[in-house]
This record gives sequence, C-alpha cells and structure tokens, in this order.
Amino acid sequence: MNDKLLHIEGWSVKHKKIERLWGEEGFQLPRRHKKRKRLHHKDSSIIRLRSRHPNHIWSIDFVHDKLSNGRAYKMLAVLDEYSREALCVVVKPKMKSAEVLDALYPLPLRQGKPEYIRSNNGAEFIAVALQDWLRKMGIKPIQIYPGSPWENGYNERFNCTLRREVLNAEWFHTTKQAQIVINTWLRQYNRVRPHQALNMRPPIPDTPLKTGP
Repeated sequence: MNDKLLHIEGWSVKHKKIERLWGEEGFQLPRRHKKRKRLHHKDSSIIRLRSRHPNHIWSIDFVHDKLSNGRAYKMLAVLDEYSREALCVVVKPKMKSAEVLDALYPLPLRQGKPEYIRSNNGAEFIAVALQDWLRKMGIKPIQIYPGSPWENGYNERFNCTLRREVLNAEWFHTTKQAQIVINTWLRQYNRVRPHQALNMRPPIPDTPLKTGP
C-alpha cells in the first residue's frame, strides 16, 4: 500500500524496494493479508446479503485495547460496506447498548440512514432498546451466524488495519487521547488512503479547490 501512496505523490518506486529499505532501517514489514472465505458461491449465488450502493448496509463491531495503565477500553467501528467509508470509531472506557445507541444516533442525520445494519449477536447489539430504535428508524438488523466473524468481513478487515496502524503503534494514556489520534487517522483512511476495492481511490477523496474561471 505504501508504494501506492508514493505514486500519488509523484514517486515512481516498486514495493520490493520499499520493503528492502524498511528492512535495512529495522522496521517491521507489514503482513500479507490471508485470503478470507468467500462472501458468495462461485456461481454468484448469494451466501449473505451483499451491499449494492452507499447506505445500503452498514456493519458495526467492537475493537478492544488497553491504556498505558492497563485499563481496558472499547471502540465501536461503523463501516459503510459499499463505499468502504469508516463512518466513525467511537472510543469509550465501557460500551454497552446505551453507548452503542449514542454512537449510532447522530450518524443517520449526517450520512442518511442505512437499509440494514450488520453485526454479531453480542448482548450490546441485540439489546431491546437498540432493536426498538432500529425498528423506529426503519433499519433492518442483520445478525451474522454465531462463531462466523468472516460474515462481517469488511468490518473485520478494517479493525485489523486500525489495530496494526494505530493501536499497535501508539501508547494511549486516556480514551480522550485515543479518540483524537483515531479521528486524525480516520481522515487519512477515508480521504487519502487508496483502496484496492475502489480502483486505488479513497472512499471520499479530497477534491482540490478550483481556482480561476
């Protein structure tokens, strides 16, 4: 991915040279992604509902980590499966159904509401208050099959990227500090970072302002 970012900046360099330079400087090389289980059968028949346009399906999931003092904290990641835009990552010391609802509540006002929200069967996601809110909003819940995290594969991959590029690289003292750093990273992820699924474009690329007529 780093060679793609360099190409955007006008540099002509191959990924093997970047990996060699990283090794010479003592940096750990990024791991290659393993192939995940198919989302669809080879004959294109559907295993699960596939997103077809922005705001069709959002996926939500938790990421867990610890602060420098050893105290655990939680993050809720919300992803648009079609556009690949990370709509938010909300950081809290604890996150139950009420906090999940607080995180989701402002998103439809900003993004428009999705038709579906995909999640696992965790207690926070199947809580009565959250399910009532989804029903009132006209949003249909999709729960993945228990023990099948690959069915929420888009969010799983995003969470791995968040952990590799932020959580494993930073040492946070407070959840407020973590939220600030993650928000800064999210802007780069959404607006600058090229995505293979989007023909090496970011989900919502920054468009330079036009000057003159």
